[in-house]
Amino acid sequence: MTDLNALIVFARVAEVHSFSEAARRLNMPISTVSRKVAELEDALGVRLLERSTRSLRVTDIGQDILVEAQRGVELEEAVESIVSNQLSEARGLLRISAPPSIGDSLLAPIITAFQSSYPGVRVHALVTDRFVDPISEGIDLAFRVGKLKDSSLVARTLLSYRRQLVASPEYLDANPAPKHPRELDQHRLLAFSHSSDERSWSFSRGKRRETLKYLPFLAMNDYAALAQALLSGSGIGDLPPIVRPKLIREGRLVEVMPGWRLAPESLSMIHLGKRHLPRTLRLFKEFATQMAPTMFPDLPV
Repeated sequence: MTDLNALIVFARVAEVHSFSEAARRLNMPISTVSRKVAELEDALGVRLLERSTRSLRVTDIGQDILVEAQRGVELEEAVESIVSNQLSEARGLLRISAPPSIGDSLLAPIITAFQSSYPGVRVHALVTDRFVDPISEGIDLAFRVGKLKDSSLVARTLLSYRRQLVASPEYLDANPAPKHPRELDQHRLLAFSHSSDERSWSFSRGKRRETLKYLPFLAMNDYAALAQALLSGSGIGDLPPIVRPKLIREGRLVEVMPGWRLAPESLSMIHLGKRHLPRTLRLFKEFATQMAPTMFPDLPV
């Protein structure tokens, strides 16, 4: 098989009639250019260039081969142009997955702002609370809450926070606020869950630890709906501060037992591999990393 690289070197030499000028344009040593042409001649078994100390002439068969070699040059330039455009412009389709809990509070605002800055990018967002496999489902970037188990994925922490127990002021006016985790069993407890089975909360206060096991008064696998139930005064529940954060800022929900802390949590972005990331994916990661903290400036830690 003919060496395409050697053909391209030969084409450059033939076009400028100079080994030294071709070497300069190709950013190669003259010795490498000369060796490449010699190797091509040996491989083809023909002489492509007639050389003298003062001149260089392309042979007749060299002229015929030069036509094909120039096509190789055009192909190389076309490939370089495609790669250059891809690296310099943000465009194409970006596939993202995220849990429903951040769909309206974080995901939609970031995507909208990103596409405003990079209108050439289309986004397909898969919002689901199930585990999404980036490889089998063709996902470029996934938002994940909690611990990450797959070590083959590259993770970048976007936000860190602690979960909070919250209730509406109206509920706490009608029901004395608990001071200790053991007092929670006197209240209606709401949980994010796929079932009504027994759940648990683990609390810490300095070196003290308490775990409460309970049967939810209301179990829902939708944080947005759970927040609405808490607003209506249905009880006390665990609501991450990245879910409808304005509810606490505006006092429509208040933290219960702030001295007893639930476990810290983090929101991360994950993707496959570290090397040669598409420019669009790299830009979105940086964009989200810079924008997310400004959207949640007062997360509890």
